[in-house]
Amino acid sequence: MRVKEILEKLAKGKISIEEAQKMLSLHTIEYVEDLAKLDIERDMRKGVPEVIYGENKTYPVLTKIADAALKRKGTVIISKLNNNHISKLRRFLQKKRARVTVSERARVLVANMNKVTNSGGKVGIITAGTSDIAVAEEARLMVEAMGCKAMTSYDVGIAGIHRLFPVLKEMLANDVDAIIVVAGMEGALASVVTTLVDVPVIGVPTSVGYGFGSDGFAALASMLQSCTFGLAVMNIDNGIGAGALAATIANRITRYKK
Repeated sequence: MRVKEILEKLAKGKISIEEAQKMLSLHTIEYVEDLAKLDIERDMRKGVPEVIYGENKTYPVLTKIADAALKRKGTVIISKLNNNHISKLRRFLQKKRARVTVSERARVLVANMNKVTNSGGKVGIITAGTSDIAVAEEARLMVEAMGCKAMTSYDVGIAGIHRLFPVLKEMLANDVDAIIVVAGMEGALASVVTTLVDVPVIGVPTSVGYGFGSDGFAALASMLQSCTFGLAVMNIDNGIGAGALAATIANRITRYKK
């Protein structure tokens, strides 16, 4: 449906303002010098901020896209950044008067012109080992960018499974809406957690392992083959996707609580 048709339907009272706003948001794309097409109404349509995938992008390209996103929406996230670009991008965005949060370990940068409103949603994030923390931090930054509180506990894998139970007890006591489980090697932690809790669990296999389990394939296969119920599985190392899904669940639950 074209913009004119949407406006005509609105003027005739055939659709509501909310319906027109949703339809119009699908038409809004920001072009950045033939480099990118920003979906600048994604946050309105889906509640998810603009995320730039930084891998293989040059510094000049990243600055142009990030600058355009900040001007239009006031928030931008850049993931999988080249470590050589992080400090320069931080300084560039701070000169634009943005508040910048960086995790060099996760290779993620978050810039905001305005304060993020706390939605009331809560997400738990745990890792099997310390080698999985980078992906977990990626998820955490995404969760917080979407207005949710993140409760984190790292290095609680099944090699010492006694470490897990106090963590889950605390998260459930704090009424988390979803739990992200980040695990490499055989990826068993996601299945174990799912059997113990009554909230959605999002498993993220990581490219941590060796031999048959190298590059995360064993962890991915293990999570996909899980016989537990309530486990969703992301792609290997996809912390951003896990954070977006968990925060979407948490924010929707929060809206219904209100």
